[in-house]
Amino acid sequence: MQERKNKTSDSQKKAVKKYLSKFVDVKIRVTAEDREQIQYHAIMMGESMASFIKRAISETMDRDRPK
Repeated sequence: MQERKNKTSDSQKKAVKKYLSKFVDVKIRVTAEDREQIQYHAIMMGESMASFIKRAISETMDRDRPK
């Protein structure tokens, strides 16, 4: 059997690890139906689901701030 070569260099792995260390995961539970609706809306807006959710949170927080 032929050995597979690792196509990701050590420097790439290090760079990805450094980049990801700047972030934390936030998890929510939604029904499959809600996920489908969120994903559909995000696609219709030309966004990924993650970018749509971040935008929705940001806009809501801006709106909720006292004037």
